[in-house]
Amino acid sequence: MQYDVVIVGAGPVGLSLARALAPLGLGVALVERQPRAALAEPAFDGREIALTHASMRLLGELGIWERIPAGHVHPLRQARIMDRDLAEAMVVDPDPGHDRLGNLVANHLIRRAAWDAVQATPGIELHDQARIAALHAGPDAAWVQLQDGPRLHARLLVAADSRFSETRRALGIDADLHDFGKSMLVCRMRHEHPHHHAAWEWFGTGATRALLPLDEHLASAVLTLPGEQARALAAMDEAGFNAAVERLYDGRLGRMELAGSRHVYPLVATWARRFVGPRLALAGDAAVGMHPVTAHGFNLGLAGVERLAAVLRIAVRQGRDPGDPALLAMYQRRHRQGCWPLFQATRAVVGLYTNDRPAARVLRAATLRVGAALAPFRRLVAASLTDAGPVDASPLQRLRAGLSQLRPS
Repeated sequence: MQYDVVIVGAGPVGLSLARALAPLGLGVALVERQPRAALAEPAFDGREIALTHASMRLLGELGIWERIPAGHVHPLRQARIMDRDLAEAMVVDPDPGHDRLGNLVANHLIRRAAWDAVQATPGIELHDQARIAALHAGPDAAWVQLQDGPRLHARLLVAADSRFSETRRALGIDADLHDFGKSMLVCRMRHEHPHHHAAWEWFGTGATRALLPLDEHLASAVLTLPGEQARALAAMDEAGFNAAVERLYDGRLGRMELAGSRHVYPLVATWARRFVGPRLALAGDAAVGMHPVTAHGFNLGLAGVERLAAVLRIAVRQGRDPGDPALLAMYQRRHRQGCWPLFQATRAVVGLYTNDRPAARVLRAATLRVGAALAPFRRLVAASLTDAGPVDASPLQRLRAGLSQLRPS
């Protein structure tokens, strides 16, 4: 079977990419282990995605945003970053002209909306419940051989099958994996005091506590703990769990009660040494898997969708091969340059704010004080979240945007 593009992985990035490419006139195949029914009605997995304005703009262009129920979109009006050694917080408010930094949407709802958009798009074929027996990507050909199924030939193969991508590994692309030695426990909690739609990132000895605001008295609790502690907490009876979480949040939200299922995920960041190869591109977490501390993982995945779709649009317009090495090199250059600063900054933040040595505690308290005192810095952070423009703005556009944030408010 012959296609222009074969995408391995029908997660939200793989689905979004298929939806972006098929309208260009490209024949697209999706290869996915899960059955079609699981894609159509994905289960709640505990993860709430903080979408930037740029991500919402792209989801709108792809016809995905309109398929997310409006009542399940929760405004993120403020971000508060706190440390155990500092009474005050660094507070980030939206830019003038915006009423929110972004929106929070449950991961399973984004997946379902992306699936619905793909179903409404001609030119996309799904091979579900598929196991890959062998695959190849070289200068002259790319193909995926399915177990007990056909061989799928492609002019371009895209790996979008998670940060532990078997496709990436099978095709010999190295990745730097950093295991933080901790796990993330996520669940929804009802709480007594309102959160005023402010997100928290609260660092403390042995644990990092985040709060993602949903309804006024409902939030997603995100607890980063050593793996065994996270699993033990998840296994507690409900009454004990409620009391433990209430203590971890220092009683700041009053009484807290579990409002659903509990989920534990290992914390591992990944950075692929290359994002492309002969007739091959990496997308989503297969290219960059972020620590969730900045809530940017899916946003970077969508930025990669926009960048890869942009170079393939050039291929279609100019009658070039989708696997053209020059176009893939353009995608790699743009996506690496776009991801690298945030990836490294996240690593630095995690390293500093999860270090419980006295010197680190002094340094992070000082860092938060500086950030809290510098209004231009806070405005730059807000602008990065509220900017709905293209992911690769021109140098002049970037300069203008930067200068606008340095002006006194």
